[in-house]
Amino acid sequence: MRFLTLYLRSRRAPIALAGAVAVTVLMWTLLSVFSDSPEADVPMVILTVLLLVAALTATLGGPDDALEATAALSWPPRRIAHLLVAFLVVTGLILLTQATGARFGPGWLVIRDAAGLLGLTALCAATIGVAKAWFLPLGWTFAAALFPQADPLAGRVLTWQAQAPESTAAAVTAGLFAVAGIVAYGVAGPVRRAPAEAAQQ
Repeated sequence: MRFLTLYLRSRRAPIALAGAVAVTVLMWTLLSVFSDSPEADVPMVILTVLLLVAALTATLGGPDDALEATAALSWPPRRIAHLLVAFLVVTGLILLTQATGARFGPGWLVIRDAAGLLGLTALCAATIGVAKAWFLPLGWTFAAALFPQADPLAGRVLTWQAQAPESTAAAVTAGLFAVAGIVAYGVAGPVRRAPAEAAQQ
């Protein structure tokens, strides 16, 4: 239990969770106050998922790069569990709104985009570092939400975040990112920072 407490503190998990809750409440409030419909439109749902993933991105790395590489701990199971818990936090917070008067859904859209964006973020953390891991998901998702392409197949793949929940191409793309992120981050962990960058933390 002590390890879990220290782990969560070192990953800034309490702050990240508070930020995720605050984002959810803010988006829910905006929908409640300014929308005539109780159902959030697709771009708002996508944006909410993206913001929650971004809020949890900082938890993918700790303050000690050397500890991340130590053989004294079996890191892969812990990293995979970390991603699964992050996925449950994102989907859980958003799907809780289904029981209220301002709802974010449908559920499969939330699940698909949360899995794909978390996987993409984890993949970026393992290749370019935690500090920059949110750049690609943010830019790509904004572009996809603004310019969704229903055809051809390449368009559905490139804008998978904004596709309808029943889109097979979007589901497969999100699934591939989820698996790639779990494997890359689970095995390698976050890429080690340059000494100058680590000294600033």
